[in-house]
Amino acid sequence: MKSIRYLYRIGNGPSSSHTIGPSRISKYAVKNFPNADHFDVTLFGSFALTGRGHMTDRAIVSSCAPIPANIFFDYKTKTEHPNTVKFDIYNKDGTHKILWATSPGGGSIRIGNEKSAPEPEVYKEKNFAQIRKVCEKNNWTLVDYVVNREGEEIFDYLGEVYDAMMDSIERGLKATGELPGRLHVKRRAKDFLKSLYVDESEVGNSFRLMYAYAFAVSEENASGGIVVTAPTCGSCGVLPSVMKYYGEKYKKPRKTILEALAVAGIIGNVIKYNASLAGAEAGCQAEIGSACSMAAAAYAYLKKEDIDGIECAAEVAMEHSLGLTCDPVGGYVIIPCIERNAIAAIRAVAAGRLAEYAHASNAVSFDTVVETMYKTGKDLNKRYRETAKGGLAESFIRAMKKGSKKPARPKHKKRIIDAK
Repeated sequence: MKSIRYLYRIGNGPSSSHTIGPSRISKYAVKNFPNADHFDVTLFGSFALTGRGHMTDRAIVSSCAPIPANIFFDYKTKTEHPNTVKFDIYNKDGTHKILWATSPGGGSIRIGNEKSAPEPEVYKEKNFAQIRKVCEKNNWTLVDYVVNREGEEIFDYLGEVYDAMMDSIERGLKATGELPGRLHVKRRAKDFLKSLYVDESEVGNSFRLMYAYAFAVSEENASGGIVVTAPTCGSCGVLPSVMKYYGEKYKKPRKTILEALAVAGIIGNVIKYNASLAGAEAGCQAEIGSACSMAAAAYAYLKKEDIDGIECAAEVAMEHSLGLTCDPVGGYVIIPCIERNAIAAIRAVAAGRLAEYAHASNAVSFDTVVETMYKTGKDLNKRYRETAKGGLAESFIRAMKKGSKKPARPKHKKRIIDAK
């Protein structure tokens, strides 16, 4: 498995597979074909169907500069991977070359027929069972395992990751107005933080704060702002919201929070290696489900759970995300993506709390649920794998065309207290 440096990538939203990946492919083309006069770039599959809403075309043109790039959308040709792009490279000497590439999720790329991304392997272990075996043999925690494979310097990078996560929350909480695109969706993160209900339970108010944090990051992502793939841009709000709220609630030192990110990274790595992080390949369970598992594992670590509790938390989070479809309305990473980040953050905490009591009798391994997720994703009709042609994406647009309006909601009177 690769370093968790390649799981946590800091970059512009709104999509790790549809924005960060294509941008990296484009930079690869510019670097390796410096004598190109121009590129004709053809997008296939999910790239074609949701590329405009995901800003794929803009990312490619920008990253190819100063070499001109013409973008073409092929909606019919079938390719082995749904996130496939072809570069027709027209050189200044009149020669023509072709470059094929894919973006399998999380910002990773594959060039040509490469079976894996061009990054070094640092983990010999291939699944969680093998990781557990090594940890038990050496009497290691999962953090010890990461340090042994990556070195202490990994925490320098995780510090950058954590800072970028917190920055995205702060920016998102201050921003107002509408998100980009034709859906005219209003930013709501700041509204969640304006006030807390006095007559809500502590749990109710903790939910409200995590909603605010998750919305803040996700709205920054939808706006093309700087976020961290955790493990993808589409699911970037889950882990930061849990880390911020419970890191502050339990007054955890920075080092402990970075260790929790390392634990979450191992969970994400196992999913990435054995299944998929791409909604276009395995549905939203591969994105939100993976983020939920990572956040649950991190929460369990903050609660001082051992490797059994951490595995159980991650497994429960993924088990109850199985079958989740990827149906972005209009191809934008807005509806239902932003709300899913907030709900997944709460579900991650619930999974972590359940694991405190259930891990001793839990019958399903994390590896089993990862395998199940991938098989389920492959069985999903392609309409529900980031094509914007099925599910909510289809129903919402159809309703809007018919002039459907949401019923007015009754106003509830509650005593409120300023969140400050």
